[in-house]
Amino acid sequence: MQLEVIKYLPKTASNHPPFLFVHGAFAGAWCWEEHFLPYFAEHGYAAYAISLRGHGKSKGHVTTASLDNYVADVATITNEFDQPPILVGHSMGGMVVQKFMEKHAVTAAILMNSVPPSGLWESSCYMMMSDPWLYYQLGLMQTLGIQFATVNGVRRALFSADVPHETVKRYFSHVQDESQRVVMDMMGMNLPSHMSQTQVPMLVLGASNDAFFPASSIENTARHYNASVHIFDNMAHAMMLESRWQEVADYILAWIGEYPPQVRRRLQQKIDFC
Repeated sequence: MQLEVIKYLPKTASNHPPFLFVHGAFAGAWCWEEHFLPYFAEHGYAAYAISLRGHGKSKGHVTTASLDNYVADVATITNEFDQPPILVGHSMGGMVVQKFMEKHAVTAAILMNSVPPSGLWESSCYMMMSDPWLYYQLGLMQTLGIQFATVNGVRRALFSADVPHETVKRYFSHVQDESQRVVMDMMGMNLPSHMSQTQVPMLVLGASNDAFFPASSIENTARHYNASVHIFDNMAHAMMLESRWQEVADYILAWIGEYPPQVRRRLQQKIDFC
């Protein structure tokens, strides 16, 4: 299957593991190209973003896709790398990353405002109580199609007030349908089954104004995986597209920098052994 992969390479070759970014629901690789891909390449990392099947310019039918299909898409790309990547997953993409790690090696994993390992039930209840209008609008989008999406609804779901309206409108033009089957998988039909303890370094990031996953959910995910965690104040769900996106990117780069080459090599040996 032909999959869209957008890549930015550093000017000077390095031994750094590549970054592979996995988008969330209703989106595509485009959301990483806006800021993150060129920024990470500027800092010496090969940066790739995949559009999962049926998303962006990738082939395939999103309406019949399963979570395992999305994991297979990621594996198709990582199989071409010389070393396991640093996987970054946003929202639904975070669940794809968690499922990918069950059977595939990674150098490190970063979850950004991710669906927790327990699935979407907590998020659904949270949104139903905190913002019933948004919960209703997203339900219409998911079940009846994106013709029920609105610019104001997307802003309310994804962005802080300081993101210009024209920018939100431009992002809105990329919004597309998502798989109902994948939503059911994340509701409980196909949740992660691996142990909470992992040899892979993991970072869990959240946003204080996230409409989907409150800070408590993000912190629970970090505890589940014994991972590092950070919550960004005054930031919304689409962290890679927020006005302060660079704070998120810099935090990731700083966290990766805590693992010097000799530590990464030791972790790599453990991964290869497993």
